Amino acid sequence: MRYVLLLLFSLLAGCASAPQAPPAPPLFDDTRFTAPSQHISADDVFALTDAMRNYVKHDIGQQLRMKGAQRGLIDALYNRGELKLEYDSAVTRNAAEAFEARTGNCLSLVIMTAAFAKEVGLPVRFHSVYVPETWSRSGNLYFSSGHVNLAIGKKPVEARAVFDFAEYVTIDFLTPREMRGVHTQVIDEDTIVAMYLNNRAAESLAQERVDDAYWWARAAVEHAPTFLTPYNTLGVIYSMHGDAQRAADVLRYVVSVEPGNRQAMANLVPVLERLGSTQEAQELAQRLARLEPQPPFHYFNQGVAAMHARDYARAKSLFQQEVDRAAYYHEFHFWLALANLGLGDAKEARKHLAVALDNSTTRFDRDLYAAKLAHLKPATRLR
Repeated sequence: MRYVLLLLFSLLAGCASAPQAPPAPPLFDDTRFTAPSQHISADDVFALTDAMRNYVKHDIGQQLRMKGAQRGLIDALYNRGELKLEYDSAVTRNAAEAFEARTGNCLSLVIMTAAFAKEVGLPVRFHSVYVPETWSRSGNLYFSSGHVNLAIGKKPVEARAVFDFAEYVTIDFLTPREMRGVHTQVIDEDTIVAMYLNNRAAESLAQERVDDAYWWARAAVEHAPTFLTPYNTLGVIYSMHGDAQRAADVLRYVVSVEPGNRQAMANLVPVLERLGSTQEAQELAQRLARLEPQPPFHYFNQGVAAMHARDYARAKSLFQQEVDRAAYYHEFHFWLALANLGLGDAKEARKHLAVALDNSTTRFDRDLYAAKLAHLKPATRLR
């Protein structure tokens, strides 16, 4: 239920009193990249298809009239489960894609819900939700995850007052307990669109489609120039493309705007080393180490190395340390299960596989963990 942020990225929390950002360097070099393999446009994010309009008019039209547009739409999409929406973090979809597939991550479902709300004339507010930082990975790429939700208002004729915020209902895919005490910040629609474009860039990189990633990130930077996350993505794209100087220019810009941005600093250090800027890289690495002594996946990577050395006891201890600071990340539990299997403890392995299954976020992972768990059941009963 989270949107994806590429390789040690963080969400910019901007405010009206933020200092004036320095001028950005030249960012784009289109000649280095082939044309995108698909159409990329911010206009597609909230666009409705004929099937979506027919759904509003014919499938739920009567309950919109009977219950009012706000309650009728919320009940149709979520409370009654008519769409049978399924959560899947693998791909960020626009409104039309999420409706057709009946699945998506939290950003996809927020976008789809907002598109329907706007279609029936309801005001919408978007929120960035400050939840504990969580991480995932795909190959050598590491992803930090944030969370968004939305609030749907009533039509002015249905509300007591046009600006009566009590008439807004928040739609969130976290449980009420998970949402208790969290802070939120209202963000504008341009930022939501840029998040979508940035996610598509990150997902393209994970699939090694670097040229496509460039065009997605480019569109995100252009659409919301004060949202820094796509700049980080763009820097990583240049780095993976072999354009170290371009990568350094973009990432240095992020650090100049946010001197404490650990994600941009972590991305910049290896780029500087490749450019031969050894002293600058060392100084930046030292600053980063003071800010973040144990970076994400620090113990995990050591645990994987221990598994390869068949030191299962050490691996178990290291994976447990990752679980201690990310209690519900499925991959940590999966590897902890493997370490327990290496130690001959099928009962503990099954326990952690069950946690991995319960907290998996893609169909592929769910199928993998379910198969492993099914394989372990007979062995566990025999013990």
